Amino acid sequence: MLTRPDVAIVGAGPVGLAIAWRCASRGLRVTVHDPAPGSGASHVAAGMLSPVAEAYFGEHELTGLLAESAARWPRFAADLTDAAGADIGYRADGTLVVGLTADDLAEARRLWSYQQGLGLPITPLRPSELRDREPALAPRVRGGAVAPGDHQVDPRRLVPALRAAAERAGAVLRPDRVGALSEVDAGLTVVAAGCGAAALTGLPVRPVKGQVLRLRAPGRGAPGFRHVIRGYADGESIYLVPRDSGEVVVGATVEERADTEVTAGAVLRLLRAAVDLVPELAEYDLVEAIAGLRPGTPDNAPIIGPLPGRPGVLVATGHHRHGIVLTPVTADLVTELIVTGEPDPLLAPFTPVRFGKEPTWN
Repeated sequence: MLTRPDVAIVGAGPVGLAIAWRCASRGLRVTVHDPAPGSGASHVAAGMLSPVAEAYFGEHELTGLLAESAARWPRFAADLTDAAGADIGYRADGTLVVGLTADDLAEARRLWSYQQGLGLPITPLRPSELRDREPALAPRVRGGAVAPGDHQVDPRRLVPALRAAAERAGAVLRPDRVGALSEVDAGLTVVAAGCGAAALTGLPVRPVKGQVLRLRAPGRGAPGFRHVIRGYADGESIYLVPRDSGEVVVGATVEERADTEVTAGAVLRLLRAAVDLVPELAEYDLVEAIAGLRPGTPDNAPIIGPLPGRPGVLVATGHHRHGIVLTPVTADLVTELIVTGEPDPLLAPFTPVRFGKEPTWN
């Protein structure tokens, strides 16, 4: 006779797998349900850990959560590397935020001023200082800033490592699709199903399409730059994420659409902006063009906590652009809530009740 799990997790992306690992490591019996682990937004994601560069006007609580989770990432990465016996591509080279034109630089400076006002570590650089750090930047780049605490990880290494760590800790993965919460038999259920959480919970989670490119340096050498580069090029927002493998991730569009088709226009805009900032990318191989769906919410913040009207159900979804960087803090907060029954004060701004009515659920 099968033993009823203490915790069932619906969704095997980074958040769901990290919760499974942490809960199983605390001695809980854990089952994870997902027909295709790691095939959602994380498979497309670039893996930027950017609490500073992602700090936007009016998102104060989210900015605080991003900073808290980013501070946990070095220990989380070390623990995971030990638990899984695998390199997850964690790099702490920092991020450069740049502007190609005078207008681009003015927009970037407006955001830096806001970020500095919050006490976030971002330092404007003179053009000569910028090129000393990254000679690969185009001569046309007008200026930039450095965010030394904005790091990166490789999601395509992260997810297999989280799965290995969870399974080594005793979690069981089941390749089944959960169509309704009534199908799950466990002491407690965690819905970490990304965009799929809407159908299961009735919460306002919507798909936000993102198109991303992957380039590869010629001869499989390392890219000619080390920092993550984010910025504006003729009004186009762009990021470039170099990997030791020779890969460079270029992204990303933000579209209120639910399809995963790659469009020629998006590829053109991303490549033009990328080459404008780092000209050598024109000689790189284009190895992948892909689109995914981020789980967005009305206020762009995640939904973490008990599901109103449904005892024994927690949600951890709606992370939008921030699923990778928020993985450690989400896993820690949900695990502590499960183990102790006491919510951490950090959760207060992000619980489902903020949407003002009891959701419907399946």
